[in-house]
Amino acid sequence: MTSTLDSEPISALISDLYEKAQHSHPARHAMHRDASATVQERADAAEDLYLPIDPQTGRLLYSLVRATRPAVVVEFGTSYGISTLHLAAAVRDNGIGHVYTTETSAKKIAAARATFVDAGLDDVITVLDGDARQTLRTVADPIGFVLLDGWKDLYLPILELLEPLLRPGALIAADNAESDSAAPYLTYVRDCANGYTSFNFPAKQHDSMELSSRN
Repeated sequence: MTSTLDSEPISALISDLYEKAQHSHPARHAMHRDASATVQERADAAEDLYLPIDPQTGRLLYSLVRATRPAVVVEFGTSYGISTLHLAAAVRDNGIGHVYTTETSAKKIAAARATFVDAGLDDVITVLDGDARQTLRTVADPIGFVLLDGWKDLYLPILELLEPLLRPGALIAADNAESDSAAPYLTYVRDCANGYTSFNFPAKQHDSMELSSRN
């Protein structure tokens, strides 16, 4: 039996998005890395950047969601929806769950929503429009899986916001863990006194992912 991830139209949509991502150039949009800019300013500066997860990381995320069968999946940082498609494909194959994903760029939100409709996954995805520190307050049910893939300096504030809803055994995957801006987050989840079991592994060249489970 072929997974939803490897079936059409999703497989073709993901391939097309990765192809488009190769033509976006982060170096041309320096403000998207400027922590002194507002969230909206950073989102607007990055509106043409795909900033995707590595393809193999995407397949790992799919497998983790399949294995853990979370009722609620939260993603911080939709961008153009590549990682969201992997998460939602797993939710579809599980036959249970819903993905809540956050984005601030109006251009990316419109494009991602259209992609989710084309993929036939829009019924298991809710795009939360605006600053995730506000929009994620609308999530009310226990969370079983979190993907952090937005601004790295917001990883820790987002985790602390979601913490009361994390069920025991919930997994939190933080991409781009080698970023200096992610350091406060890493310090927090690696301190077992804060209630996590955490480990790091290479996710792409010169970068890594931190995977943490809620104790």
